[in-house]
Amino acid sequence: MQKKRSPKGSGHKHKKQFGQNFLNNPRIIDQIVAAIRPQSDDHLIEIGPGEAALTEPLLQVVRKMDIIEIDTDLIAPLTRRFGTNPAFHLHHTDALSLDYATLLEHDREMVRVVGNLPYNISSPLLFHLLNYAPHIRDMHFMLQKEVVDRICAEPGSKTFGRLSVMMQYACQTEYLFTVGPENFTPPPKVDSAIVRLVPYAQKPFVAENESDFADLVKQAFSQKRKTLRNTLKGWLNSEQIEACDVDPGARAESLSVAQFVQLSNYFTQLKTSNPDNTQE
Repeated sequence: MQKKRSPKGSGHKHKKQFGQNFLNNPRIIDQIVAAIRPQSDDHLIEIGPGEAALTEPLLQVVRKMDIIEIDTDLIAPLTRRFGTNPAFHLHHTDALSLDYATLLEHDREMVRVVGNLPYNISSPLLFHLLNYAPHIRDMHFMLQKEVVDRICAEPGSKTFGRLSVMMQYACQTEYLFTVGPENFTPPPKVDSAIVRLVPYAQKPFVAENESDFADLVKQAFSQKRKTLRNTLKGWLNSEQIEACDVDPGARAESLSVAQFVQLSNYFTQLKTSNPDNTQE
């Protein structure tokens, strides 16, 4: 669900394929900008500016702002409004396929990312952005509340899943506030929420092979009602799971991020020492 403030008289037709619901409450816009706290030396990347509800106040502050917009009909209006601002850089492209490294001014630059993300691409886009985490200082997104609940969920809760583990492995996650449907035109059928994600400079728990970690987490949650001894069959047997101080009779949703890292590292070590037959 993509959410922006629609200026009066814009005449823009909301497009379902882009999940467009425009914010119409200036107070919420101010609240989001206050949470972001833009600084004069910031390089911001905004995904899905729509009709510039966030773009306008942020662009007044920051040094550089790369704007990612897929909707062809919004390119000309955005260019007319902000094209003369030297900080404004518009990219007519798909945020899911963009190589964000091409936006960096140098190899050690840290950028900040903001956006109102369409629900139908929010999870894959978050995973895509994690590939660039070493260059991201923080991210502030408006998402469907259900997605933010999942990102910030605690182990053992019904909402804790693959997205929770992967985001919490890479980032500090913080649920900031809820935004109700009445703040949008047209009003969506669900609540939205703002989340802050801060990639770790040094992760508290480090997977020896992050590809193995991602694959194992995905496998563990592939059948949420089954226990680890079943979902990880072919990866780790019950004895190997127990060797990680994890109950093989537990379900994936009950494990902490640290326990997933422990299982992943055990699997990686087995694979390295016995590549032809990991599970003995």
